[in-house]
Amino acid sequence: MPIDISKFDKCNILVVGDLMLDEYLWGVVDRISPEAPVQVVSIKNEDYAIGGAGNVVNNIVALGAKVSAAGVIGTGRNGQLMLSKFNELGVDTAGIVQEPGRPTTQKTRIVASHQHVLRIDRETNKIISDPTLEKITRFIEDKIPDVDVVLISDYGKGLITKTLLSRLTSAAQKHKKITIADPKGLDFSKYSGVSIITPNKKEAALASGVEIADESTLLKAGNRILQNVGLDRLLITCGKDGMVLFEQNKEPYKVRAKARQVYDVSGAGDTVIAVFGLAKASGASFKNCVALANTAAGIVVGKVGTATVSKQELATALEPYEDSLSSKHKSLSELPTLVKELKKKGKRVVLTNGCFDLLHTGHIMLFSASKQLGDTLIVAIDDDDSVKEIKGPGRPVIGAKERVRILCALDSVDYVVVFSSNELKKLIEIIRPDVLAKGSNYTSEEVFGRELVEQLGGRVVLIPVTENISSTRIINNIKSSDTKA
Repeated sequence: MPIDISKFDKCNILVVGDLMLDEYLWGVVDRISPEAPVQVVSIKNEDYAIGGAGNVVNNIVALGAKVSAAGVIGTGRNGQLMLSKFNELGVDTAGIVQEPGRPTTQKTRIVASHQHVLRIDRETNKIISDPTLEKITRFIEDKIPDVDVVLISDYGKGLITKTLLSRLTSAAQKHKKITIADPKGLDFSKYSGVSIITPNKKEAALASGVEIADESTLLKAGNRILQNVGLDRLLITCGKDGMVLFEQNKEPYKVRAKARQVYDVSGAGDTVIAVFGLAKASGASFKNCVALANTAAGIVVGKVGTATVSKQELATALEPYEDSLSSKHKSLSELPTLVKELKKKGKRVVLTNGCFDLLHTGHIMLFSASKQLGDTLIVAIDDDDSVKEIKGPGRPVIGAKERVRILCALDSVDYVVVFSSNELKKLIEIIRPDVLAKGSNYTSEEVFGRELVEQLGGRVVLIPVTENISSTRIINNIKSSDTKA
């Protein structure tokens, strides 16, 4: 039975784990330091995100569920920044304890010229204090009766101890709640009593003492962990090779990954446990949970940095007979995330806009030439009301839905967005195009939004239009032919 992801909105998840602050510094390199043989990175912008167990929380929120978080942070600026970000997401933070004298785990990644140059970690692996342990475990025990699933995100930073896990699993078993852990370390025995753990292949090899080189050694490692730890279930994630679910007294269940371009695997494990947990909270079988988590992981590795998966991305990926072109169609609300991803990948974004009612060769030439000006072409089309206002009664001849499908079928077009003509300024501010392309039937001064594009660091390029052709002319010729007939 397929998973109904619309049920995610009704799920309530508890996430217990190591909370981190991810800092991204984006810059360029154009020289070597005179002080030492190292690159000099000129920082252009910075970005902060919640990572570790916080990224699990972020993934769940992005898919519409309610989340309560339990973990430990410091009392300084970074701790306050994390609490602020959680509050913006609407997360229940009553289980997050600020421990005096303990730093908030922070990972700073420096990215220059599309390359990950350096990572700086500021953290401690010291086990949490007894008062902190007591506060967090009491919160967990009080919260478990009201949640559907408990997710445990262990990054080995001193929170997920044997004592905490023992109290957590006891409470979960008492209230018949599923617990899912993303484990860390060589000794998985502390996870005994957890419903299922989700190590990656490297972690499974280290924990089992079996070097995983092929399918047979993978199966050997999985079965050894299952027996030694006393688990009912184990999911080993294998990157490009998919995932394998091990269950007591059952044949291993293998799911192959779909071939995708991989940009960044950081955070993929967070997405796996988040989506697996939501699927289980929605009543799915373990096998269906594995399939959905595998699909989600395939999507997130195509993004840069710790990223999330949207409902629309999951829905599109789950429909084998769905129009594959639908992934090109983006709503105005989806653009900020899309553009952020494109910029992180160093893509030059080209925007062109218009009615594009009754597509003709002039439009095709415009799209083809526009695409050559950058890496990604976004085509913004006026909605039906805007076309009618611009072109007059009887227009558009082809509705927005059909125009979107036609444009999405063109290889030169990467994304299509429908907008109202009075939203063009907002559209430009969101996309911040490197190039705004228009036909040369306009003058540069006539191009609406030119000044804004240039203020944002872009430029306007007029594409030569050599043929005397337009949608209006074609439509008038058809009308004239009908009249003569």
